[in-house]
Amino acid sequence: MVAQLLGLKLRLLVNTFRRSPWQVFGIIVALVYGMGTALLAVVGLTALRFVDVDLAGSIAVTVGAIITLGFLLVPLAFGVDDTLDPRAFGLFGIPTTKLATGLAVTALVGVPALVVTIVAVAQVVTWTRTPLSAFLAILGAVLIVITCTLGARVTTSIAAFLLATRRAREISALVALLVIVSLSPLLAISLTIDWGTKGPEVLAAVANVAGWTPLGAAWAAPAAAAAGHPGTAFLKLLIALVFAGALALAWRALVAKMLVTPQRIARERSYAGLGWFRRMPATPAGAIAARSITYWIRDARYHTSLLAVPVAPLVFVIVLAVAGVPWNILALLPLPVMCLFLSWSAHNDIAYDNSAMWLHIASNVSGAADRFGRVVPALIIGIPLILIGAPISVAFYGDSSVLPSLYGVCACILLAGLGLSSVISARFPYPAVRPGDSPFAQPQATGSAAGLIQSLAFFAALLITVPPAGLAALGILYGEHWAWGAFALGIALGVGGLVGGVAGGGAIFRRRGPELLAFTLKN
Repeated sequence: MVAQLLGLKLRLLVNTFRRSPWQVFGIIVALVYGMGTALLAVVGLTALRFVDVDLAGSIAVTVGAIITLGFLLVPLAFGVDDTLDPRAFGLFGIPTTKLATGLAVTALVGVPALVVTIVAVAQVVTWTRTPLSAFLAILGAVLIVITCTLGARVTTSIAAFLLATRRAREISALVALLVIVSLSPLLAISLTIDWGTKGPEVLAAVANVAGWTPLGAAWAAPAAAAAGHPGTAFLKLLIALVFAGALALAWRALVAKMLVTPQRIARERSYAGLGWFRRMPATPAGAIAARSITYWIRDARYHTSLLAVPVAPLVFVIVLAVAGVPWNILALLPLPVMCLFLSWSAHNDIAYDNSAMWLHIASNVSGAADRFGRVVPALIIGIPLILIGAPISVAFYGDSSVLPSLYGVCACILLAGLGLSSVISARFPYPAVRPGDSPFAQPQATGSAAGLIQSLAFFAALLITVPPAGLAALGILYGEHWAWGAFALGIALGVGGLVGGVAGGGAIFRRRGPELLAFTLKN
């Protein structure tokens, strides 16, 4: 049975090289990248053989724990195409234990398993310092390979249950992206560490914690033996052994469950009533606003763009805090940054329409109605955000005199930014992901202008906010009368920018309607 499954897996791998030339090229690049990474790891682990025991242990355990964590989380976060899904064998009457064992062995055939096997064997070289550490390194290598491959199988099967529908996969990818972006400030913090003097202490602290977890125990056992702590080494080896056994039991239970569970099919949703079309005014602008609000709620492509609204302020604040900016000043930054990204999210709205664009052209809707209707969702989110968020920011700042200036700056960047987006989306649309595709898919057509247009929309909104922001800075330094000036100028520029952008964008939309329709249908 095991030999048959291994032969099937090998045939599947060989067949991957019979695809289109570009797919084969991608597979070869992935293989070369994986082997290159493994080679670098071998060189690094071999070099650690001649390094101080404590430093070698800190590096090996930290890196090893990250590798193990990657095998566990990547399938769960993004899903993996499982070519040998246990449910495919449900009609063959194979005993559960035999099938689970066979499929677990086939997991060793593949690039990720090959890479982790090479790395696990290489760490044996690091710990050939004493007979005990070498022996535990060999046992640890076996446990590392078992833990990574079984862990990937377990999380892949869990993902097969949880991520069966496209919407579930999109939500999972969004959450994973949110976590990754949220962790980016750690890079900024790491840059402030003097790795020449304090680096070993930081690595030792991380490795000390990771070594007592199932993620790093197998990597830490030989390190503890080499450092002269055999009792600690065997205890960590026991932790790794128990975790590998738990994964084996979990894998067997998942196979048993999957053999009697059909593949999940997405339920078709039925919608009753007119939804937002009932709530919005019965005007062209109201109908377009209702459609835009519905898109913002249901379309994962909009969710991806809106992800930056709560995440970007967090990144900015942490990075600037690491740079030494006072916390009371940082309290004033999140709200303007959120308004900036919210207004920027509408700069390519037309490209999302695809074939639905013909409704606007066929109904001869006015350009101003189209432009205004599309910014309504951002206004519905942004205006309450400013009204509620500004007093909270000022409370953390500690001086209520800056409240008018914060209102003015945020209103300017939101309203004027939406006006600019109304013009840019009508004049300079660029290809976007088509409706129904994954929001992380590559657009069907790309061009060098896309990055330039995105930058133009972003920095133009910042530029128009410079005058009220300057007055707001004077208000912080010299008194409240400057803050009211920032409020008045910000509101004036914001309202004027929004009205002018809707009018100008509407004129462009009317003039370029047929071209925009051709663009959306083509892209």
